[in-house]
Amino acid sequence: MTKRALKRTAREAVFDVSPFEDEGKVRRLPLARGWTPVQEAEREQAYLKTVKAKSQGQRRLLEAIDSKALVLALGPAGTGKTYLAIAKAVEALEAGRVARIVLSRPAVEAGESIGFLPGEMEDKLAPYLRPLYDALSDRLSMKRVRALMAEGAIEIAPVGFMRGRTLNNAFVVIDEAQNCTYVQLKMLLTRLGWSSTMVVTGDPGQSDLLPELSGLAAVAERLQAIGSVGVVRLDEADIVRHPLVGEMLAVL
Repeated sequence: MTKRALKRTAREAVFDVSPFEDEGKVRRLPLARGWTPVQEAEREQAYLKTVKAKSQGQRRLLEAIDSKALVLALGPAGTGKTYLAIAKAVEALEAGRVARIVLSRPAVEAGESIGFLPGEMEDKLAPYLRPLYDALSDRLSMKRVRALMAEGAIEIAPVGFMRGRTLNNAFVVIDEAQNCTYVQLKMLLTRLGWSSTMVVTGDPGQSDLLPELSGLAAVAERLQAIGSVGVVRLDEADIVRHPLVGEMLAVL
């Protein structure tokens, strides 16, 4: 297109589309498109959705987390114990009610030894802590999770590294607590500091320890007498996974 034609196009807002029609190799983009950046900005991401209770047991758990500083959530697999606890932790962090999230989980194999794992401490512990990463990534984007972990606002640590600490202004989630001994749970529960919330989750019926070593059931039985501690027991009716999970747990 010549300079004179360009000036005429700019002056009269006229554009000759004939070179681009039919067999032309270049096509103009359609002016009327269904997608706009404004619509994309308004699209709701999965990790921003509001968590809602799907059963009476889950409703009791959410209410206990909102009203108690220490909550024990006991129930079978698939009842959403860990997911709801981490969802409330992310909600508290994003709202500014706590300064950090501390997630802890015992490094216990599920009935088999996986042997020596190469790498640094984080690499060795990654297989054990993977469920916590999955729950976090479902509530936050992975970019946001990495940024918060780099800042220290999200900390994931094994049980063995919790001794001697005082967790102030934090939301603490102790996952898979059925694999903790009574002494370990006593140590973990006494880490609770000022302006903090602690949620302990586990299934006493799925311990990878010997029955006499797991301390979750005994701790929950003793703490149930304290009114300021919430002990929520979930059952098969609260399972939100595949319906077959509840049927299997009823007979296994």
